[in-house]
Amino acid sequence: MLYLASRSPRRRQLLEQIGVTFDVIDVEIPEIRAVGEPALDYVSRVAREKAGAGLLRISGSSNACVMGADTEVELDGEVFGKPVDAVDAARMLERLSGRTHRVISVVWCVTAGSEDHALSVSEVSFAVLDKARIERYVASGEPFGKAGAYAIQGYAACFVSHLSGSYSGVMGLPLHETSRLLDRFHVTG
Repeated sequence: MLYLASRSPRRRQLLEQIGVTFDVIDVEIPEIRAVGEPALDYVSRVAREKAGAGLLRISGSSNACVMGADTEVELDGEVFGKPVDAVDAARMLERLSGRTHRVISVVWCVTAGSEDHALSVSEVSFAVLDKARIERYVASGEPFGKAGAYAIQGYAACFVSHLSGSYSGVMGLPLHETSRLLDRFHVTG
């Protein structure tokens, strides 16, 4: 039985898209990057901690596989998590404007006897965004709850001039890598 340790509705939709049957476990893991922690290590650690916390919640199930995932935007060594308010969202979008950033997605699966992970790193280039466009986008509410203050599957698709990597990974769950990881745990749709 697969359990998804995530609050993200996008991750649920993406797993459903590939026909995977799962239950959801709500876990709360602090997403705080340690001083000097490389972005990739941070994203992987958070994803693994989510999966581990989920496994602890269902400790009575011996055939359980718990999946945890995290996705963050990284530019010049700075990790852009979810914006805390409109000012933070606008700041992130101003920094991403006209630049290419990385979107790091890591997925961990853990069971009582094993664990493994999958990684996706995508490069996303944004067109130059003027202040008025950023303000309209922030006012739409779409940036909130999204790493880097944008949803590639929403209006922000208009901002993307080039994508190299996984579209679903930028959304929050790289489906190709996740599917291969689930195959290793013998989880099927």
